Amino acid sequence: MHKTFSFEFFPPRTPEGKTKLQHTWQQLAQLQPKFFSVTFGAGGSTQSGTLDTVLEIGRAGFEAAPHLSCVASTKAEIAQIIGQYKDNGIRHLVALRGDLPSGIAMAGELRHADELVAFIRAQTGDWFHIEVGCYPEYHPQTRHAADEVKYFKQKVDAGANAAITQYFYNADAYFRFLDEATAAGVNIPIVPGIMPINNFSQLARFSETCGAEIPRWMRIKFEGYRDDSASIRAFGLDVVTRLCEQLLQAGVPGLHFYTLNQAGLTTTIWERLGLSHKR
Repeated sequence: MHKTFSFEFFPPRTPEGKTKLQHTWQQLAQLQPKFFSVTFGAGGSTQSGTLDTVLEIGRAGFEAAPHLSCVASTKAEIAQIIGQYKDNGIRHLVALRGDLPSGIAMAGELRHADELVAFIRAQTGDWFHIEVGCYPEYHPQTRHAADEVKYFKQKVDAGANAAITQYFYNADAYFRFLDEATAAGVNIPIVPGIMPINNFSQLARFSETCGAEIPRWMRIKFEGYRDDSASIRAFGLDVVTRLCEQLLQAGVPGLHFYTLNQAGLTTTIWERLGLSHKR
């Protein structure tokens, strides 16, 4: 089976960030991913940046998928955004609930990602290939283990074509989630999300909020390096490369790299895995 490799960016907020991201995606484009994805701030807060970045990548001949979150947005606003994407020939979306922006109490007219997927399908039929998110180590708001696969299946039943997981460092969590999803009748590709490690304190903060577990043995090792950024980087590369090897050997449908708008670590992991030669 042909594997799907993809790289994720966030839209830049400054001219310097825009220039940096151009260099990043042009460097990663040499690895010939299936697509790039570009995140979307809740309530449309980065809408123009998302569209601009996606169109720029598309003009260079590469597939780019904008993220779309429904939280704090009206149906009319979402319809306008997906209409804009369709008018620009974009055929690939990542549909997510998203997080409420600080200071906003209302969730919006579409409260969950399955409602967003159903709305996109009702508006545009089969125009878009729709990716959704899933959580092998449970969404932070999940109260009962069985709910995780139940809510995920609702997104699939609403019309999702494929899924990308939250990042994880415990491959067993992914394999268990895969087994449970398959048992529930889910048969779309579930691509592991991969987070390279450059800054451990930043990663620890991310992981707190998104429900991704940093295994104790990893955490203690990283904390032992203190401010030794070279050792943190080297250990992080070893850990993530090994995780990717384990996943690829098990036959995963692909890998989705959360690049944080940097090319270096992702490129190094790619080269260590020998992906340029295997594809």
